[in-house]
Amino acid sequence: MGDAMRVDLNSDLGESFGPWPMGDDPAMLDLVSSANIACGFHGGDPQVMLRACTLAKARDVSIGAHPGFLDLQGFGRRQIVGLSAEEVETFVAYQIGAIRGVAALAGARVTHVKIHGAMSNMACEDEGMAAAIARAIRGVDPDLIFVVLPFSALQRAGEKAGLRLAMEVFADRAYEDNGLLMSRKKPGSVIHDGAAAAANVLRMVRQQAVTTGSGKVMPTRVDTICIHSDTPGAIAMARQVRQVLVDASVAIRPFASWL
Repeated sequence: MGDAMRVDLNSDLGESFGPWPMGDDPAMLDLVSSANIACGFHGGDPQVMLRACTLAKARDVSIGAHPGFLDLQGFGRRQIVGLSAEEVETFVAYQIGAIRGVAALAGARVTHVKIHGAMSNMACEDEGMAAAIARAIRGVDPDLIFVVLPFSALQRAGEKAGLRLAMEVFADRAYEDNGLLMSRKKPGSVIHDGAAAAANVLRMVRQQAVTTGSGKVMPTRVDTICIHSDTPGAIAMARQVRQVLVDASVAIRPFASWL
């Protein structure tokens, strides 16, 4: 079976905090093959993290760290400027360490790292921030897989650090001509229709490429597809995406099993 006929589905989970729920982790974990679990800075707390890790292990879903800015109120989606490279590096290392400890309590291990929200968006274009993130991952464990947006500074930093990379595309997002995600402020940047998102995913997997808003086709390896868990209709969309892939004989497997 060629690479084009297998793919990972991932979702950002464990983002509830105390009594405030965010998303439906049990339902999403029945559909994805990898879970990126919040580490307490933008969402999650130790108990939420433990529940997410326990549920993921029971379903043979790979567990990843999902570090972001220390911004609970803004859910990690507000830019924090002025941080030194050392601060970014230690923020990321600290959060990876937190989820590794909690995962160990659940009898599981962390296989990958995916950066959250504004930190990811900034690091996709900021070479210095991207390099600090890659250094943090390598410093904690060089065997961790780094989930990156193709064509981004994160990809370049991961390659320079010698990390294994998982190339991630998004089921419900549009792309700019430079290969980066289109700003959510622009019309058409987010796909809300499940059938359209599923068709988009199948095209990307078959072509091993992303198509930009202008119609430009940009070849890239497609290892994993992100399905957001915190948007209305997320579970229904995830079911549609998974079913379209299964119907097309695309195997859904954790990328940690082949990268």
